[in-house]
Amino acid sequence: MKRIILLILAAVCLHGHAQQDNGLRFNESGEFKIVQFTDLHFKYGNPASDVALECIDRVLEAESPDLVIFTGDIIYSAPADTALRTVLQRVCCRKIPFAVTLGNHDDEQGLSRPLLYEIVRSLPGNVQAADSENFALRIASADGQRTEALLYLIDSHAYSPLPDVKGYDWIKARQIAWYRDCSDQYTRENGGKPLPALAFFHIPLPEYAEAATHPQAILRGTRMEPVCSPELNSGLFTAIKEQGDIMGCFVGHDHDNDYAVMWKDILLAYGRFTGGNTEYNHLPNGARVIVLHEGERRFTTWIRQRTGETEQTTTYPDSFVRK
Repeated sequence: MKRIILLILAAVCLHGHAQQDNGLRFNESGEFKIVQFTDLHFKYGNPASDVALECIDRVLEAESPDLVIFTGDIIYSAPADTALRTVLQRVCCRKIPFAVTLGNHDDEQGLSRPLLYEIVRSLPGNVQAADSENFALRIASADGQRTEALLYLIDSHAYSPLPDVKGYDWIKARQIAWYRDCSDQYTRENGGKPLPALAFFHIPLPEYAEAATHPQAILRGTRMEPVCSPELNSGLFTAIKEQGDIMGCFVGHDHDNDYAVMWKDILLAYGRFTGGNTEYNHLPNGARVIVLHEGERRFTTWIRQRTGETEQTTTYPDSFVRK
């Protein structure tokens, strides 16, 4: 009974909501593999989108991940329900757990963000939070006895709500407070030591631009366009740094960027554009793969192209530290 209570408490973050055990755990080799798909810009019935579905199929066949995370701009036409189900079914049919955080275009196709998240939660294999746009996924140890790592999924919204501030929206103060509370709770339950964690959202933070242009930052990968971040900095990166759990952030949004750059000992990374030619793109489509290592503040990541090749294999933190 005591162990059951502890497991329930370990899933509670804010507002008293508890997530059931999601079944995510490290394998016997001490690894947990994530595939990040981003920016499919899927248009239902448009042949240009067939390559995006093919990309999902080929990457999943090659990688056999433990979890799939979609980081936004999944659909790009109505009917939104049919389009979203068509994309996610490629994962459902393989019985791979998956989670979604939306981008700035997903709710432009006739359905609101809450309704889109309801569709996600209705599909088999989803590990989405029951009633929140922001949630933490616990990854258990190989023996299932304790929480070994965390994944934070945060909705970065769409466009600025302020008439005198142009561009994209920002992650809100209430979301940052939620993250801090959640992080504090897991840290307490881990004896005061922050758990290794990653964060996933769609729109990059302003720090992505600061890091990419700093002469001493170590950047691996392709940078072919400016960072399209919010004009206002709401402070999530500062919270991440102060909490001490998140090792890296993974976003999409900028189709011609797939780089990872170390900034203040936190890796700021893009996924690889997964879509077809329904939006601008100049990189071969594919996905980012991330492998966590049980009991370590370390992960390995690479890009898997639709055509099968891999590139940009790096390890945090070693590949981003000056020798």
